[in-house]
Amino acid sequence: MAGNLELLGSVLAGAKDEGRAALVGYLPAGFPSIDGGVDAMTAMIEGGCDILEVGLPHSDPVLDGPVIQTADDIALRGGVKIRDVIRTVGEVHARTGAPILCMTYWNPVDRYGVERFAADLAEAGGAGCILPDLPVQESEIWRKAAEQHGLATVFVVAPSSRDERLAKITAAGSGFVYAASLMGVTGTRESVGQEARELVERTRGTTTLPVCVGLGVSNATQATEVAAFADGVIVGSAFVKRLLDAEGDTKAGLAGLRELAGELAEGVRAARETSRP
Repeated sequence: MAGNLELLGSVLAGAKDEGRAALVGYLPAGFPSIDGGVDAMTAMIEGGCDILEVGLPHSDPVLDGPVIQTADDIALRGGVKIRDVIRTVGEVHARTGAPILCMTYWNPVDRYGVERFAADLAEAGGAGCILPDLPVQESEIWRKAAEQHGLATVFVVAPSSRDERLAKITAAGSGFVYAASLMGVTGTRESVGQEARELVERTRGTTTLPVCVGLGVSNATQATEVAAFADGVIVGSAFVKRLLDAEGDTKAGLAGLRELAGELAEGVRAARETSRP
């Protein structure tokens, strides 16, 4: 079974045709539990997310800030395994029909088996993988497996990436480019900053792939700001925080996720079409 790379592309293209950026939500698998995570991600799609990233909880999440680290710790203490992450991808896709990616560090994929991971993710209906710590020059084995199984390979670029480096990264990637809005770890910020806009412009100079911006977006105002210049707005920590704030109240947690997704979706749509490329 082939993965859903084409579905990912069609959803991103559909948002562009509507004159808006896509809304991409993130939540780690196994948080607050495996089944609870599936329900939570389904609520995010129902609330307004176009695409979802399912995080593979890791004991040493170098890119993740304290909010996501807390959720990862809850998931790991709950016994989440790689097979549970892949099952989460499959169940959320089956429920919603949305493109679902897995966001993971490289070590778990390598240990699981590159070909096996790609095959199982595609079989579950996954759209691809975001691999923030996999160097492009060491990525050929993954990219071949991903291409064979119809999966996107999404690389992360940062404001520190020079133009020559950007070109190498974007040439190797597929699906979209993940543009980190700032240097540092994930987490909500008071502002996204000019660096994000400049990074998107420089990245677009090297590729025709959509460029989606993540790290720091937490509310509708910021979503509107980023949607004015990016092809996608990625939100993670704010969703995780909504679930943490619910303190185990399932009904309140799901309602909070739907509410936040709706607010962010409205923010994305509020960006003026004339300000977008």
